[in-house]
Amino acid sequence: MNRFLLVVCFLFVSATTFGQQFSQYNTGTLFDSFENPAQTNFTPDSSRYVSFNFFIPNFGANIFLTGNGQIPLKTRAFTGRYVNTNLTLDPNRYSRANADANTYLLMLRIFKSLDGDQEIGFSWQTRAEGKGIFTDQTLMLLNGAKEFQDGVTYTGLNNNYRYQGYHQISFAYREKFSKKFSFGVKLSALLGIQYQRLNINQSSLQFDNANNTALLGLQGDYRISYTSGKFNRGDLIPNFRNPGASISIGTRLQTRDNFIIQANIKDLGFIHWYGKSAQNVFNNVASPDTVANVNGTRLEDRLYATAYQIVRSNGQQTGFTTPTNAKFELSANKSYWLDNEMQYKYSPTLILQKELFYEGYTAALSNPFQYKNYTGTIVAAINNYKVINAGLQFMVKSTNAEFFIGSDRLLQTVSLAQASRKNESQINSSGFYSGADVFMGFSLKFGHVIEHPLNANLIPIGERPGLLKRLWNGIWGKDNGD
Repeated sequence: MNRFLLVVCFLFVSATTFGQQFSQYNTGTLFDSFENPAQTNFTPDSSRYVSFNFFIPNFGANIFLTGNGQIPLKTRAFTGRYVNTNLTLDPNRYSRANADANTYLLMLRIFKSLDGDQEIGFSWQTRAEGKGIFTDQTLMLLNGAKEFQDGVTYTGLNNNYRYQGYHQISFAYREKFSKKFSFGVKLSALLGIQYQRLNINQSSLQFDNANNTALLGLQGDYRISYTSGKFNRGDLIPNFRNPGASISIGTRLQTRDNFIIQANIKDLGFIHWYGKSAQNVFNNVASPDTVANVNGTRLEDRLYATAYQIVRSNGQQTGFTTPTNAKFELSANKSYWLDNEMQYKYSPTLILQKELFYEGYTAALSNPFQYKNYTGTIVAAINNYKVINAGLQFMVKSTNAEFFIGSDRLLQTVSLAQASRKNESQINSSGFYSGADVFMGFSLKFGHVIEHPLNANLIPIGERPGLLKRLWNGIWGKDNGD
């Protein structure tokens, strides 16, 4: 992006791989086992003991955009035109965008011992997290100054956004303490890719058509991580310039009436950005800068140049630390066989999710219907912005192979895909929100079969209690079976 206004207004619409997929809860896939650390990916006496994605990315793509900016931004993105459809001059009207990125490039998980069903795993994923709010007045400027009255001061440019991308290299450990309770942990080293944050708390814009100028004033702060020159693909290569760490903790409890309760704290961590990063605190509202030739074409370019100059003024080089978008999740699941032959199963999962450092929360209901190795899932969710999602997932899962594909926002994804192909009716469609979601994953298991001693064709792999259980037994003076 080389336009300040489009960075403010359009950053998230151009993002790609985003999202936590609620359809994956309690599926037992390799993806599920890394996202929910207490979840197992193996079935003793059936599956093989090494699970791997063979460097085939398991990814999700998820984004939503609310407010009056839907049609203007879709039109700009897919046709290059400028329109002000549905936009107003009300300074309190805004659009909201939200996105979270998650793409696993490497997933390897190994079953270590039958005593405690111990599992270890290694993964490499690339993530991004972003939120943004931008006003109707800001979007109207993309179509020039014709909607703005001469001599009137407009104060509706108070936009903000936050974005960070990073690599996450993780070690996971999962152990079953008893028939009913499992615990898992995922420890991660984070390598920052890029960070940007803009807060505009006060603004003013006044056009002077007689002099073909405008006065622009902004007050707020801006942070951006260091890159040596213009950001390019080389900056995506992992390095230790921006280090960080995070932890995910998961528990899984099976109750007497066979409900499965999971509680997870996910990706609680931080990134420290390089000391040559920039922090700018700006305020020229009392003495605004002049924008020239506002009645000419490409007003966007001149506004960008002036706004960029203001935002990057009064800057200093400094390192800073930012949190990851950690979440707490609580889920409840129960399975029901729908026939006497146990070929048809229904396993609904209710999920509640709360962001720990931000205001976001979501409630979701995943409804998988399984027939032999085939599963179709209907998922519905609603968040604190009253965005309602409905989606489908199709999965083929055998003991040693799995493939899944789906969308948690099916109708919106189809609509946005059609809009991207310049379908005017979909471009001009403005529901409660516009969005897209698509996810896909694949993995295989190999090695010898995990076998209990009475069924074993080979010597079973380990009978010593797991690390966590040995520590627990040591505290209470119990025999560890050494």
